[in-house]
Order: sequence, then structure tokens, then C-alpha cells
Amino acid sequence: MASLGDVWARLTGRSRGSQNSGPALPRVPTSQDILDAVAEVEALVAGGKVPGPVAFRVARVIKVVRDTIPRLDTLGAGSEQAHVVISTATSYLPEALGGYLRLPREWADRRPIEGGKTALMLLIDQLDLLAATMDDISDAVYRADAAALIAHGAFLQEKFGAGAGGGALDLGATS
Repeated sequence: MASLGDVWARLTGRSRGSQNSGPALPRVPTSQDILDAVAEVEALVAGGKVPGPVAFRVARVIKVVRDTIPRLDTLGAGSEQAHVVISTATSYLPEALGGYLRLPREWADRRPIEGGKTALMLLIDQLDLLAATMDDISDAVYRADAAALIAHGAFLQEKFGAGAGGGALDLGATS
């Protein structure tokens, strides 16, 4: 008589001893993967392929991404903020630029396509939103570092401050 596990294995097409319990998950991008994605975005805007206001906004977003990459561990593994930094570099920013760059320049910059806005205006709005989001994440990282500095200062004050019995050497006292 077949066990329930054997029946399930046959129905799912797996051997009973198989450890594969689901689809393979994509690997988490490394810092180098993120930097490579940022370099690809920079190549998309290089050489005047986009108007100055777009290039400026892209550079602003990229700067914050680059500044944040070494500090992703401060945000916490798997945090929403870390996910946004990674996705901004690898998906959100390249997809926004790609959509704009696939359009003919004159059409994209002059033809209203949504709510009276051109593709250029929509792209600028998207880049401004990404920049504001990245600024918020950057502030969160720096606030965490500042809080650690404050906590360390409080520890030192407690350990070595005048109220802790330490910190005041009386060199003139004799025993």
C-alpha cells in the first residue's frame, strides 16, 4: 500500500525524498550587482541621450543609491527600505529610462500622452519621486547611525562621567 507521501510525490512529479519544495528563488543581488546596474543606467544617459533635467535627476538618484549600498546592512536584511534601494537600482530607474528612451525624442518631449503631460514630464515626475524616496531612506540610515552615536555617548557618560565615580582623578591626594 502506498503512503500518502508516495501518492503526493507521484502527483507533483517529485521523488519522495526530493528536497525541492518549490520553485527556485532568485538570488539576492550583491553590492557589486547593484553597482553594475547603476553603471548600466549611467550608460543609458551618457552622451546627451537625455535632456539635462533628466540627466541631473538620474545622477541625484544614483548618488544616493551609491552612498546607501555600503550601509544596506544598517537597514536590516530583507527590510522594505533595503528592497527599495535594490529595486531602484536594478528595476525602477532602468525601466523608467528605458520606457522614455524607446520613444522618438521629439514625440516624447512634445506630445502630451497623459493628463496633458509629455513622456518627458512624466519621466521627470517619476525621477523626482524616486529621488525623494531615496532621500528618505538615506535619512533613515543616517538617523540610525546618529542614534548609535548618541547611545554610545550616553554609555560613556554613564561609565566615565562624574556621576559614575570615574572621570575625576585627584592627583594631589596622598595615601
